Amino acid sequence: MATLTTVPITQAGVNPGFVAANAGGDKVVPGDTTWLHVRNASGVSVTVTITAVGSCSEGFSHSSVVVVPAGGDQAIGPIKSKFAGASDGLAAVTYTAVTSVTVAACRL
Repeated sequence: MATLTTVPITQAGVNPGFVAANAGGDKVVPGDTTWLHVRNASGVSVTVTITAVGSCSEGFSHSSVVVVPAGGDQAIGPIKSKFAGASDGLAAVTYTAVTSVTVAACRL
């Protein structure tokens, strides 16, 4: 898994620096203002999962699962601390496919 560089969004604007989605998944530093922007230039929909760590008091995992349509894009977040892994403090992001999929991590 590659760790995505999180780019701050400013009033002057920003180029978020899209990179190819990693077949083994990616990681991002979580935070109350951290978002992912996923672009899917492929001909099929792609499911993006941000894995929640642990379960809530009722035993459910609240992973974030978002379908990015073929030829579309989605902003996903915020990616809060509930997604932070215990070993590295990073949130794990996986994709059902990565061909023609790019991703950028941003924070407000």
